[in-house]
Amino acid sequence: MSELWSEMGPQLWPAFWMTLKLTFFSAVGAIIWGTLLAGMRVSPVPVMRGFATTYVNIVRNTPLTLIVIFCSFGLYQNLGLQFSNQVSNNNFWIAVLAFILYTATFVCETLRSGFNTVPLGQAEAARSLGLSFTQVFGIIVLPQAARTVIGPMGSVLIALTKNTTIASVIGVAEASLLMKEEIENFADQVIAVFVIIAIGFMIITLTEGLIFGYLAKRFAVKR
Repeated sequence: MSELWSEMGPQLWPAFWMTLKLTFFSAVGAIIWGTLLAGMRVSPVPVMRGFATTYVNIVRNTPLTLIVIFCSFGLYQNLGLQFSNQVSNNNFWIAVLAFILYTATFVCETLRSGFNTVPLGQAEAARSLGLSFTQVFGIIVLPQAARTVIGPMGSVLIALTKNTTIASVIGVAEASLLMKEEIENFADQVIAVFVIIAIGFMIITLTEGLIFGYLAKRFAVKR
């Protein structure tokens, strides 16, 4: 066990730091893209509604591994989409792009469920005052809906954190890749390796759950 820890210990922080960076950048991008998709799904423009609905239904029901591989082999290797000259850096941002494209669909549906909690009369009153759809959506509907779905949005973020393990398929050096390497080096201590990595993920996800639980209570809409 001491040999395993001396080998694995120094690599834990860099590996989980990579996991945290994947989660952070992917979450920011997914919230932005997911909010745009949610707006399009309730838009009065049929083309925008059709695009958002089709996108969400296709991407949400596609395995994340396929999306990561598509972004790596399809967009990068075949179409030449490149974020950095360094392979490791480029793979990182390719993985972030894949997570954004996928997680945004769940952000969209979470927000859309929050729209139903906003009284219809508020939007109708705003439109009667001459506000456009964009103004009604951005000023009246979205702020209230966002407050009601803080808890569910936390669940989406926790799922994203666990989904970052798939980045290892394109060589991103996050926690699950470290686990695979250590299992190869210490095949007789598989359980110990699993436990160490599991504890790391539990610390991250439980912290996220506590933060979003607090925010959900702090910013809950009083009715």
